[in-house]
Amino acid sequence: MTTALLVMDMQNGILERYPQSNWVIETLRETIDVARRAAVPVIFVRLGFRNGAPEVSDRNRIFSTLIKNYDMADASRATQVHSTLEPQDGDVVVTKRRVSAFTGSDLEVILRSRGIDTLVLTGIATSGVVLSTLRQAADLDFEVVVLSDGCADSDPEVHRVLTEKVFPRQATVITAGEWASQISGSAL
Repeated sequence: MTTALLVMDMQNGILERYPQSNWVIETLRETIDVARRAAVPVIFVRLGFRNGAPEVSDRNRIFSTLIKNYDMADASRATQVHSTLEPQDGDVVVTKRRVSAFTGSDLEVILRSRGIDTLVLTGIATSGVVLSTLRQAADLDFEVVVLSDGCADSDPEVHRVLTEKVFPRQATVITAGEWASQISGSAL
């Protein structure tokens, strides 16, 4: 089993929309450190668009509203990974164009080329990137783990229902601490 940690949408423009979720940043900082020490690849997934956002249709309710309020161009501050989670040499940064980490990105190519078959999902929002990526990853035959305290949603009840009732149908749901214990005690 070859595992990768996906840190999704932990970027300035999205975190500003979820100020109640600042605690996730600290959890992920520690989780990323554990992954690096265990030689687990860390892959940052961020949302970004070309200048003028030609990828976004007016019919896309989520992204057409987002680009009206934020400069989501690939090089803008809003699309950059939060400074406390700064990617390091050896980490991979993937830019996606839709909710799922797979859609409009080269994530699957990177995973397949590295022989990765297990994905550990984290990020904001639970009902957005985590849910969409989990569903697509399961359909692509990846083993999926979700760190329940490594993701957050604007609605705590939605987060609870997803992590306790929906996600366990297709993924293992554990805490960041439980995952850290597992990878610290095993050879990956």
